[in-house]
Amino acid sequence: MRFTKMHGLGNDYVYINAFEQQVPDPVSLAVRVSDRHFGIGSDGLILILPSGTADARMRIFNADGSEAEMCGNGLRCVAKFVYERGISRSNPMRIETGAGILTVDLFVDADDRVEKVRVDMGRPRLVRSEIPMTGPAGERAVEIPIEAGGQLLRATCVSMGNPHCVVFVDDVDAFPVTEVGPLLETHPMFPRRINVEFVQVLNRTEVRQRTWERGAGETLACGTGASAVTVAAVLTGRCERRIINHLAGGDLELEWLEDGPVLMTGPATEVFSGEFEA
Repeated sequence: MRFTKMHGLGNDYVYINAFEQQVPDPVSLAVRVSDRHFGIGSDGLILILPSGTADARMRIFNADGSEAEMCGNGLRCVAKFVYERGISRSNPMRIETGAGILTVDLFVDADDRVEKVRVDMGRPRLVRSEIPMTGPAGERAVEIPIEAGGQLLRATCVSMGNPHCVVFVDDVDAFPVTEVGPLLETHPMFPRRINVEFVQVLNRTEVRQRTWERGAGETLACGTGASAVTVAAVLTGRCERRIINHLAGGDLELEWLEDGPVLMTGPATEVFSGEFEA
């Protein structure tokens, strides 16, 4: 199986060109390739497939084999792969995901290499039934109390095509992310589990984020999570609509347009290609 290893701010996946190869069992393959000791090592597996309605289609499988709806960092890498391999030279480019078709703008250097990608992440989904989570279907979950590990936290929940629970904390480095993260991920309030972002507000235009990703554990970056954080920071009056999010793997530029989509801009990096005994 030929593969390419890529990352967006350290959020790394194994990418397979499914225009050229068949992947009969992506669930078990995702588990195998993701193992950082016995496999390639990654946060998961992404298949780049033909689409009947867009330039390409992506499917995302977490390190535990579960399928995710969307991944912003992965989407930027898919766009880079599709453009640089000549699968499509469209710019803007349309990528089909489990959260719908998303449009990306490619920033290309003098050597025709993609340096940065801006993704229209779509409109956030704010009511409980759309996230999904328990409680009154049409109600927003803003600063709701939630108990985890003996702590009473305040959470704001948002879907960016996949579910997110945003918790603002005073000191994100000192917060026990690896203890509280899995408790929130599997909390009974979230029937499909949830991604969790722990966020420290630095000022009105800057935040720091740590991510506990559903099915993968703590990751260095999460694009949909950073988008959800932008929305949550606005809904709770903590930040402006345009911010810089300082993640462990690097910075993302984000903007929530008035009554519109979230725009996310960041890098996409190819690490290496090879063959895996599938």
